[in-house]
Amino acid sequence: MRKAVGTALFITCAVYAGLCLSLYVFQERIAFVPSKSVVTTPQAVGLVYEDVYLSAGDERIHAWYVPAKSARLSVLFCHGNAGNISHRLETLSLLNSLGVNTLIFDYAGYGLSDGKPSEAQTYRDVEAAWRFLIEDKSVDPGAIVLFGRSLGGAVATWIAAKEEPGALILESTFVSIIAMGKKMYPIFPVRLLARVRYDSAALIEKIKSPKLFIHSRDDETIPFDHGAALYSKAQEPKIFVEIRGSHNAGFLDSGRDYIVPLQSFFRMVESRLAS
Repeated sequence: MRKAVGTALFITCAVYAGLCLSLYVFQERIAFVPSKSVVTTPQAVGLVYEDVYLSAGDERIHAWYVPAKSARLSVLFCHGNAGNISHRLETLSLLNSLGVNTLIFDYAGYGLSDGKPSEAQTYRDVEAAWRFLIEDKSVDPGAIVLFGRSLGGAVATWIAAKEEPGALILESTFVSIIAMGKKMYPIFPVRLLARVRYDSAALIEKIKSPKLFIHSRDDETIPFDHGAALYSKAQEPKIFVEIRGSHNAGFLDSGRDYIVPLQSFFRMVESRLAS
């Protein structure tokens, strides 16, 4: 009996250790879910755009630049962990209708971008996008609005803490990967295993630019409390907008409750730029 218990305990520990090892080794496959197939372009929704390729370290990164007529602001949009830029046409159409230029890019390994995604590489990717706006498009940093949705919020937070953008928008994003990991895998020592960290909570309080936080209480992927926690840590000026709907469709489901605050935020940033 004692031997059987010991054997069962050994097997349980071995399985647990194996699962821990798998989480450590394969966590990029959990964090990043790229699609290589670019299924459409902005032209499909009537948008004029430029096909752009950026140099991000050793990788070539694909992006679209979508200008808006008489725009004073340029949005650098960082998308979430799944799909690619061709799945964000609703967002591109909305931003264009609000009168802002938009640069949207694919992380390494997504869409037509070379390489493989990693936390460090996403930082190189967004740096390349930032440089493109400043160097190729001659955009004043104060006229750049960094906009991150879901995992892209962590990428946008990182570059906002490093540079001095005109503003930062964080939609449906998390405090950190560690906090998300504890929610998803409560029986594992996530803090010890995490190589992908995206610690936005440690960076948000350093950012002096105006900030807009957007989150839905219905978000089934990233809890509303994460957005509220980031907001509470942030310096003024800051605004929190509560929307409704699911993680991926909240910005669509909320209609004017999403569009009007976003438009007002852009106008506020424009007025600061003019002063």
